[in-house]
Amino acid sequence: GLETAAASLALKAFENTEGDILVFLPGVGEINRTRSFLESASLKADIDVLHGSLPFREQAKVLKSRDGRCRRIILATAIAETSLTVPGVRVVVDCGLARRARTDASSGLSRLVTGPVSRAQADQRRGRAGRLGPGVCYRLWTKGEEGGLPAFAPAEILETDLAALVLELALWGVHDPTDLSFVTPPPRAAIDAARTLLIDLKALDDHGQITAHGRALAAKPMHPRLAQMMLSSVAHGLMAEATLIAALLSERDPLGHGAEADLATRIKLVLGDRSVPPTARPTVDRIRAEVKRHTRHPPDAAHAVTSAGVLASLAYPDRIAKRRKGDAARFLLSGGRGAMMEATDPLSTQPYLVATDLEDGKEARIRIAAPISEAELRQHHKDRITAEETVTWSARHRRVEARRCEKLGALALSDVAWRDAPPEMLGQALAEGLRQTGIAALPWSKSAVTLRNRVAWLRHRGDGSIAFPDWSDAAIADPDTWLTPHLSGLTRIEQIADLDLATILKSRLDWDMIKAIDHYAPTTFTTPLGRQVSIEYTSENPSVSLKVQEVFGVTTHPKMGHPPIPLVIELLSPASRPVQKTADLPGFWQSSYKDVRKDMRARYPKHHWPEDPTIAAPMERMRKRN
Repeated sequence: GLETAAASLALKAFENTEGDILVFLPGVGEINRTRSFLESASLKADIDVLHGSLPFREQAKVLKSRDGRCRRIILATAIAETSLTVPGVRVVVDCGLARRARTDASSGLSRLVTGPVSRAQADQRRGRAGRLGPGVCYRLWTKGEEGGLPAFAPAEILETDLAALVLELALWGVHDPTDLSFVTPPPRAAIDAARTLLIDLKALDDHGQITAHGRALAAKPMHPRLAQMMLSSVAHGLMAEATLIAALLSERDPLGHGAEADLATRIKLVLGDRSVPPTARPTVDRIRAEVKRHTRHPPDAAHAVTSAGVLASLAYPDRIAKRRKGDAARFLLSGGRGAMMEATDPLSTQPYLVATDLEDGKEARIRIAAPISEAELRQHHKDRITAEETVTWSARHRRVEARRCEKLGALALSDVAWRDAPPEMLGQALAEGLRQTGIAALPWSKSAVTLRNRVAWLRHRGDGSIAFPDWSDAAIADPDTWLTPHLSGLTRIEQIADLDLATILKSRLDWDMIKAIDHYAPTTFTTPLGRQVSIEYTSENPSVSLKVQEVFGVTTHPKMGHPPIPLVIELLSPASRPVQKTADLPGFWQSSYKDVRKDMRARYPKHHWPEDPTIAAPMERMRKRN
């Protein structure tokens, strides 16, 4: 690993050179692991560390001249790149990595990114070995890899949170920072994200003009989020507690990576309720000193713990988190992002949290948070809570769902049935359901199907004198064209069965169309015996089904339509089984009937089968032969 390689290179430098050795590493974690490797080597050298989280007194101790005493190996972060001089250093060991914060403008979240140093940084580090005389630099990369290093590190303005900058510029009267001539122009996305946050904090109005509240925030020497918390805490009598939390959130986490997320644990640590680990002592001391400098009375421990969630929510209204149903470790943020935390963390089962420290990634990880109740959210953020009434089609439940929802950003505080939703809204949502499921899902009655088929046949076979409507599935797929006004108050497709779809469709026809349909495409055929038989319009030619005996004596084949065409007759046996289809009864009597008669006499010998059916009387029920 990196630490092993850095320690090995430092040992090599110790053996082959003189003077103190300065080792550049990306962070405190790598420093501590490298220090363990070096201490296990039993070197006759002092091992010092130098990084930004050390108290000033400790940093000054490293920078103080030692007058030629025991050699030192100094493990440092990029803080040692600056113009400071470390006495005694003649050797630099550079691992070639640096760690910097990068803010994602789209989410407002930041993360620490470890990456290669730039060539300019590498030269700066190498120069530390030659500040006071000749020196040597060992690099943990090849000459070929050096060509791939960027010339310079990216400008901080490209990767940092710009909320404080945008607020300061608004105070000067600059509404659009891109109007200024920056050496490195800030990203548009970062500016827009900062402006969105400041509008949410009511520091800017919708036009980007600074408000009176914004001027008060700008007067505070801290991030606008923390300034918002400080100003709001006055009305709640929690100024000292807000000062403590602001100091905590402005410093590095005293508990470090992997600690439990509860902000209350950090509060108790600072207020002395818990023993302070040696690694956290410098940070805790700085927080205590900052709180003492800005408050007359020390913060009350109980109040600080119980009010932590409320105070944090005032600074981070976009990071209020609600636990997702069925998953104790995953949350939805009021800003719309998803977040997660370790399932073993005590806060993972809380219904609501305020995340004060989020690490960006595929899914944001909650590092520090404070619990908050729904009642506290309603009390302190009532101006952010909006009521939303929706009527939508649920494809999953195949019904219209009317809901009344109270929302805080992207979070639903309540979601109940909207029982008095306007009937016309229900109907419109049901129409949307029909558009999704298709018009074939309607419970079509036989009369409605027959009417559509009759109109379709006339449209196809008519002479064009009347423009019959197109009622195919595709043509009436949009319910708004014919059905939506009749869906008022309905929530399920099955309920449409109570509507007379045939009447609804017929209401869209004029009088001439209705007369033509009834005349040229009747619903029934009257047999010679006066019986009404339904006509089927499912094929190109309409058809009816009749027993052979019912059309005895019929010598002219029935026709219909305009222009008229023969009606297809399906002839049935006495047992109602199909015998033959014909569109020419006279021709049938003269040709096929003889064979049919022979077959029917064999199958149904008790029934009468005349030799000449054209002169026989029709009958519905056959007379038995003597």
